[in-house]
Amino acid sequence: MKIRFCEHTKGKGKVYRRLKEEFPELNIKVKECIKQCSLCRETPMATVDKVKIVGRDSDDLYEKIIKAINKC
Repeated sequence: MKIRFCEHTKGKGKVYRRLKEEFPELNIKVKECIKQCSLCRETPMATVDKVKIVGRDSDDLYEKIIKAINKC
């Protein structure tokens, strides 16, 4: 499973650190760009296996990513 954050994503640091700590076996990276321009600067978002996940805030994004991980 690949989880990607854009370096410009609002609130990514907290979510990234929590995921790396709780799921060290997953491929989690912060990239220069994940091709979601403008959206990533305005709202917390990430891609999980190339599927865009958007949250209201960093906690909501984290919860949605956890749900995506648990589906696999």
